[in-house]
Amino acid sequence: MWWVRRTRYWFSTLLYAGGARLRPGRRTASGGLETPGSCGAELQGELDRFGGVSVHLSRHHTLHGLDAAAFRRLLQAAIQQWRSEGRIAAWLHIPILQSHFIAPAASLGFCFHHAKPHSSTLTLWLGEGPSRLPGYATHQVGVAGAVFDVSTRKVLVVQDRNKLKNMWKFPGGLSEPGEDIDTAVREVFEETGVKSEFRSLLSIRQQHRSPGAFGMSDMYLVCRLQPRSFTINFCQQECLKCEWIDLENLARTKHTTPITSRVARLLLYGLREGFDKIDLSMEELPAVYTGLFYKLYHRELPESYKAATGAD
Repeated sequence: MWWVRRTRYWFSTLLYAGGARLRPGRRTASGGLETPGSCGAELQGELDRFGGVSVHLSRHHTLHGLDAAAFRRLLQAAIQQWRSEGRIAAWLHIPILQSHFIAPAASLGFCFHHAKPHSSTLTLWLGEGPSRLPGYATHQVGVAGAVFDVSTRKVLVVQDRNKLKNMWKFPGGLSEPGEDIDTAVREVFEETGVKSEFRSLLSIRQQHRSPGAFGMSDMYLVCRLQPRSFTINFCQQECLKCEWIDLENLARTKHTTPITSRVARLLLYGLREGFDKIDLSMEELPAVYTGLFYKLYHRELPESYKAATGAD
């Protein structure tokens, strides 16, 4: 099946329901399901369009007070039902307060897929051959803002308090779940007290096995921001220094990080040749999922070209 070859970020699509429900056990005359030894408890699953089923234990109030042995019998019956229906995978979402159900699930072949602060997700491959389920999409996204004032040709930089070397860098931090790239505006304000406005995406750094990201992959994005205020009131806990520095001096100094030096030269090129040469502008477009939108970053296209190619 094509979905098992997709990259790991497709995992989120597996968790959304198709609206169907599964109840393990024999069908009763009333059309319900009954599982022997479960005291009337039922596991209700949600089918996804890839042939898998997700079970959220937090939605099963009948499981309250059920011991591990009874849950194991209930889950075992459900697995048999799913196999008979040709399901190829099961996702079991267990709240932290129901963690005593993890051991019986593991005894039936379930493995950890990922964990969140208040729940864990286990998976069981029901298809033929080795599991082809995607791994959990685990990475870290950092954002930084190159706040550049064209009128003074100065750019805002900081020195981290907790670094071994006092190197100039652009202010920024980690993007929170659900935040867009332009969260650099928030990070800059919290770190320096300077208000700014998003103008473009300048660069993307990608690295893997990063010690600063718990050994996972790391994305670091630098945005061009336009200042809306100039008074510095930097965070004393995070920053040792914060200054407006002449862009040409920043591009020449050795007291900076490699990425800061490269972006400073990029800004210098944009200042002299036009920012359209370096900017990746942002446009919000509707996603294929009804009611959702995404932000696309690319070099600006003329309106006539958009209309001619149907790019809008």
